[in-house]
Amino acid sequence: MLRGVWPVIRREYVQRVHSKWFVLATLGGPIFLVATLAVPLWFGGGGGGDGLRGLAIVDGTDVLYERVAPALAAGGFRVEEVRWTSTVVDTLRRRADAGDIAAFLLLDQFTLESGDAVLYTRTPPSPLQAATLRSAVVRAALEIQLEQRGVDVEAMLAEAGLDVQLLAGAPVPPDEVRFMVAYIGAFLLYVVILLYAVSVMRATLEEKTSRIVEIVISAMKPWHLMLGKILGVGAVGLTQMSVWVLTTTLIIYSGLPAMLAPGGAGRGAPGGAGAAESAGSGAAGVGTSEAMGLEALLPGPDLLALFLGFFVFGYFIYSGLYAAVGAMCSTDDEAQQAQLPLIMFLVVPIIFVAHVIENPSAPLSVGLSLFPLFTPILMWARVAGGGVPAWEITLSFGLMLLAILGVAWLAGRIYKAGILMTGKRPSLGELWRWVREA
Repeated sequence: MLRGVWPVIRREYVQRVHSKWFVLATLGGPIFLVATLAVPLWFGGGGGGDGLRGLAIVDGTDVLYERVAPALAAGGFRVEEVRWTSTVVDTLRRRADAGDIAAFLLLDQFTLESGDAVLYTRTPPSPLQAATLRSAVVRAALEIQLEQRGVDVEAMLAEAGLDVQLLAGAPVPPDEVRFMVAYIGAFLLYVVILLYAVSVMRATLEEKTSRIVEIVISAMKPWHLMLGKILGVGAVGLTQMSVWVLTTTLIIYSGLPAMLAPGGAGRGAPGGAGAAESAGSGAAGVGTSEAMGLEALLPGPDLLALFLGFFVFGYFIYSGLYAAVGAMCSTDDEAQQAQLPLIMFLVVPIIFVAHVIENPSAPLSVGLSLFPLFTPILMWARVAGGGVPAWEITLSFGLMLLAILGVAWLAGRIYKAGILMTGKRPSLGELWRWVREA
């Protein structure tokens, strides 16, 4: 059997991998990831230029600068310390008019007491810049006041937390990272399963409408042709997902988004040694925290294996159904209408995915996730969100395997009867006759 199916698998795989669409989509995924991570950071200062990035800080307290500067450097500002003198404002005004600096910030004793500061600038700060400045100044002032009262601020921030004591039977809620991994993974499964299942339908419809299938069927069995198409297109999907996973991992662990963001590598602060050291430590801090935050969103090897497993099983289920749709239709318009019921089986899990992640042990979540057509998306959401027994995962794969066999039997019969049919799309009664007679 494999000898007869292999040429179809190879043709479907090579034809798609060599297409411009595959190259653009495969390379576009990592590029889109870098853009979504770096562009908001790059343009966060307003307009994509330096904005208020060149910032001089005048500290009349001698204690605020060492706390404010690293926070602003981590936010992308290029900071420089200027000593307090009676003519410092006039001096800095001339520097700002000459374009040497973008703005300057005055910190004094009143800042230490109330958190108020004065910013001199020729360009109004963006909301993000204003929030960053305000947060850095107020936090520094609060830390100093608390430390003067004997409060260890760093220890409080590092160790304080919310101790959740669950009552009997209460489910453990997912944290933000697990929720994001579960939700993004579920949505990605929805997209890739639909994308490649539709590719099988379009490949079938293209050969049928061009009459090539008449020649192919004369040399092989119809269900061999269907199996070859499903395996070939599925191999393309696995190839593309493998490239996406590998490049995403390399991008995140290389710290590229942090380097592209303002304040990252290669965008050091001008000024004296003290300013450069503060900005450098701030940039390192933002790069490290950014990398740690993004790395936390990467699923571990076990979760990644489950993700690929749900994709493969879900793809086999829906690709068989979509192959049957392509075989029973004669035009693209007919196929678009006939696939609507199948799309609903993929849309419904997306509607319930947030509920399933937040309530993985609820009866509705368990029931929906064990329904084979919903399982690839919703069982992944439950697993990534946490709290799913191993036996339920095993059961879900068993049920999906039964669904694959059932779909293969049903779709194979429809495909065998419909691949050579042309004209009006068959009714439900005619489809049932095809199944019985095939």
